[in-house]
Amino acid sequence: MKIIILDRDGVINQDSTNFIKNESEWIPIPGSLEAIAKLCKNGYTVTVCTNQSGIGRNLFTLEDFENINRKMNTLINSFGGVLSGIFYCPHTDQDNCYCRKPRTGMILDIIRKFNIDNVSNLYMVGDSLRDLIAINAVGGKPVLVKTGKGNGTVKDLSIPSNTLIFNDLYQFTQYLLKEKNYETQ
Repeated sequence: MKIIILDRDGVINQDSTNFIKNESEWIPIPGSLEAIAKLCKNGYTVTVCTNQSGIGRNLFTLEDFENINRKMNTLINSFGGVLSGIFYCPHTDQDNCYCRKPRTGMILDIIRKFNIDNVSNLYMVGDSLRDLIAINAVGGKPVLVKTGKGNGTVKDLSIPSNTLIFNDLYQFTQYLLKEKNYETQ
């Protein structure tokens, strides 16, 4: 099974320092929905792994989060793609939970759910150092996109040395599917 794990905010949709609190604030990054559909059409199982501390901070409710996910899924489906799971951590840093990235709890849950036996072929696409550290800690392949917080993260000298770097999710998808007309950065 070929699985791709995506962070949500900053990878699939535009991010905000004020959090994405409702479905009207959820705006897809150009090309991201098409990229997910291409991955699905080429035999990849696509999941989301996202920290959502806004729930724990009472900035939005679980129902708001589910409404955002419904909108995201509907739009992805309209391009012919499907998300096979949305794994999220509602906790804040102060909760010291096992699931909040950079900890590996959500990724380990994905590995168990999909019976992944070769973690070395598991990609995770993120825009923050937390994403890269989490997937690297389980032996997977970290992918950084320059959307969202990615332009700042790319300058961080502590990103894992095996990190692949792309402008956005669509460019990573082109690389993965070995399509022409892409340039890694």
